Amino acid sequence: MPHHLHADSFLPYMRDVARCEQSLRELGLMWRMVESSAKLNCPLEAQSILPIMSATQAGFNRLERELVRSLIEEKAGNVLTAIGTKARFVIDIVVRNLYERTADVGFLATDRELCAFVAGLEGEPDMIRQRLHDYRNKYTVYNEIMLLDTQGNVLVQLDPDAPVEGSTDPLIQATLDTGQYVETFRATDLRPGYSQALIYSRRMHHPDTGAVVGLLCLCFDFEREMASIFRSHRDREGRINMLLLDEDRRVIASADERWIAVGTTVPANPQGLPQVFIHEGREYLVQTCQAEGYQGYPGPRGWQGQVMVPLSMAFSAPPRQTLASLNPTTAAGLLTHARRFSPPLYEVMTATETIQRVVWNGQVITSERREGQQQLKAILDQISETGTRSNEVFSQSISDLYETVLQSRLDDAESTAQLLVDLLDRNLYERANDCRWWALTPEIRAALASPVPDVDAITRILDVINGLYTVYSTICVYDAQGQVIAASRHALPRFVAANTQVDGATLRRVKALDNDQAYTVSEFAPSALGGDAPTYVYHAAIRHPDDGTQVVGGIGIVFETERELLAMLQGCLAPDAPTTAHFVDRQGRVLSATDAALPTGTALNLPGEALALGSGESLARVLEHEGQYVVMAIAANAGYREFKTSDGYVEDVLAVVCIPLGEVQSQAMATRSTYQPSPSSHPGDEPLRMVATVWCGPHILGLPAANVAEAVPAQKLSSRSTGDAQGRVGLLVPQAGLTIERSVWVYDLGRLLGAELRTADDTDGEIVVIQRGQRQVGLLVDALHAVPEFADTQIVPSPVLMADRPALVTHLIKPEGDHPLIQLIDNERLFDCLDRLPALPE
Repeated sequence: MPHHLHADSFLPYMRDVARCEQSLRELGLMWRMVESSAKLNCPLEAQSILPIMSATQAGFNRLERELVRSLIEEKAGNVLTAIGTKARFVIDIVVRNLYERTADVGFLATDRELCAFVAGLEGEPDMIRQRLHDYRNKYTVYNEIMLLDTQGNVLVQLDPDAPVEGSTDPLIQATLDTGQYVETFRATDLRPGYSQALIYSRRMHHPDTGAVVGLLCLCFDFEREMASIFRSHRDREGRINMLLLDEDRRVIASADERWIAVGTTVPANPQGLPQVFIHEGREYLVQTCQAEGYQGYPGPRGWQGQVMVPLSMAFSAPPRQTLASLNPTTAAGLLTHARRFSPPLYEVMTATETIQRVVWNGQVITSERREGQQQLKAILDQISETGTRSNEVFSQSISDLYETVLQSRLDDAESTAQLLVDLLDRNLYERANDCRWWALTPEIRAALASPVPDVDAITRILDVINGLYTVYSTICVYDAQGQVIAASRHALPRFVAANTQVDGATLRRVKALDNDQAYTVSEFAPSALGGDAPTYVYHAAIRHPDDGTQVVGGIGIVFETERELLAMLQGCLAPDAPTTAHFVDRQGRVLSATDAALPTGTALNLPGEALALGSGESLARVLEHEGQYVVMAIAANAGYREFKTSDGYVEDVLAVVCIPLGEVQSQAMATRSTYQPSPSSHPGDEPLRMVATVWCGPHILGLPAANVAEAVPAQKLSSRSTGDAQGRVGLLVPQAGLTIERSVWVYDLGRLLGAELRTADDTDGEIVVIQRGQRQVGLLVDALHAVPEFADTQIVPSPVLMADRPALVTHLIKPEGDHPLIQLIDNERLFDCLDRLPALPE
């Protein structure tokens, strides 16, 4: 997010972050008090930890400034991303829909029957009106269709509730003066009673002379269409308002007009700035997206999708409880990738580890080998108590932020999956309309009814259609025996050869269609018309011009599935994003995928609940998939208007969106809790020994605290080595903040124990420096645990001994309560094991 975000504008609306800020200030004061107490009461004994205390105090000063800011930026950024996605949906859906309208008006304006009527050659108004009704019955996105002469007189219209005799609207002359379509959106006398109308108009020509004789107006059902978009993609809680704006930032459609009315001018944010906007005295976050165009069509000039969310409601969405639903091992594994998928989350985790390291090192200092420093215990008790409270604050911050990060990705993936199935239904709706309407073309019907069909004439018509509707690889007409007699040459249909035969099952279904509203679609598979690539072919019956009950053939329109579905998927994903998207059928077979490793027909491994989704349902989960942690969202299509809802066609498609979060860490720790003995754990007169415990994979290992010098973050490691069979990972050299006086070799403790326990990146662990006499080595572990005290009665010999090498773990520690066993490493055996390794330079 840009650095100029004003955090104070957001903080009052983020209660969890405000609580974190307050807790950090209180803890910062406590750390200052502890540091002052150490300097005052035992300055000599505390000199080894005072630098660490000072560093911790400086860290809190920085956290008060930067951590809270990072939390705010992450939360605000997530909201802006979410509403930006919704804003893009609004304009993308509109532009894709209106692109089809530009093709429709271009084709219908060349209809010979309509042109002949407007030219005054033939046809009765009632007959022409019925033809327009037939068209609107298939393309139900229009609420009015009109034919006008060159003077603006209305010759035929469909809407009886808004009669118009004539018009002087400038769009009439503008349409007559151009050979292209004209797109008009405003109030017009052509649509009385409407405050605004979206009209696509195109001039019409004399069928014989080519002279301009009038124009066709297709009136788009704008209000109903926008209501459908808002209903499908607005948030369930109604916290956001979705808008469509014109070039002057005037609202032309609103999801909630009682909130923001049509005609209102609102602030816009096309740059996606993370700032607060004021509208009518209320603070908002705003995202505005301009049209990117589709298939060369730019959309109406200046139109923009916009989403506005009141700042008071932007961060109040109910949590999904994603973390609680995850397997603890999965949650822990995800956290190992925090640096990549959420830098603020990683920073909170690092702060937690820093505090724990201070406490851990301080407790090690008071171990039994350091005589005369027991007076430090009071200070260390204060450090421990303050550290525990700090960890609680940070743990809550980690949980809250982790939930925010995951919820943002879940919402984004689910919204994208819902958009994809919506776009697919809307696109295929047009295909069902096209095949039925083109089957009514008078010239094609007459040609097929003739004993010798005029193949060239049919081919010319198909070429014109395919030139306007480029989503088809080819368009074919076949006779009553299923033999293809003509095909468009627009896309060079290499797979439609002479004498190509429609398969018998398809032909029987076509002949069984009982009216001109009926159609049939092939299964998603290779076909005689579609070639080797699986595709959908939409079919409609062509009937005799004089006997509507007699089927004389059919039309098959071959959807360019491979290209169009992939373009749909790619168009909904951010450029260069690692996110993948797929269309699959109810069995999980891939129809199309942005992942090249999943070709069409591949089985995609999906959870069972995904394949059982009902119409229009969706879900989003965090799960392990193909060796990755992923956010996976699946949405089932719901149909569009009558398509797949009431027209009898059933062909469910699921959209699957996957956002990778990192490789699965099979050995990730399910928990990093610290050991806290109960007050009655040990009798007062029983001797105790301190043990420094660490996490290594899912296990807790113990080291005699008297043999531990200090713990340092793994980021301090230098001169790294890789692939060392002996477990060496690099050198730790003297540097600021370390007590070592010379370089020491660092070994992977998991490897020394004979197991591949270390799975995280080296920079995410801890290095524990141990010693025997004057010799020191470093041990790389996953995390620090605690430095508790145990009675000898709690330490028992280990029954597990390694057969192929001397056992490093010689004893087990049984803590009180439900804490897991601790494996105690023998310091002497560990150094003896290292002595047997090949000699290395000091």
